[in-house]
Amino acid sequence: MDDKTVLGRIHGLVDEEHKLRDQLRRGEISGAEEQARLRELEESLDQCWDLLRRRRAARDAGHDPDAERAHSTGEVESYLQ
Repeated sequence: MDDKTVLGRIHGLVDEEHKLRDQLRRGEISGAEEQARLRELEESLDQCWDLLRRRRAARDAGHDPDAERAHSTGEVESYLQ
């Protein structure tokens, strides 16, 4: 997955987040449904941003950015702990 693809995925997730908020405002989904899906979106966004940062770091260090792979959501989410 190249940088452009990762950024495209990030933009798609952000668009979905906006749609969820609109659906909640229109009463199409419950607050609980919105929060559950937002949590999933946030985890996916964290995973994408992590991959993009690692690809850029690899490139800056003279390594092959294509050797970088997405880490699991659990691994990315545990960085702050």
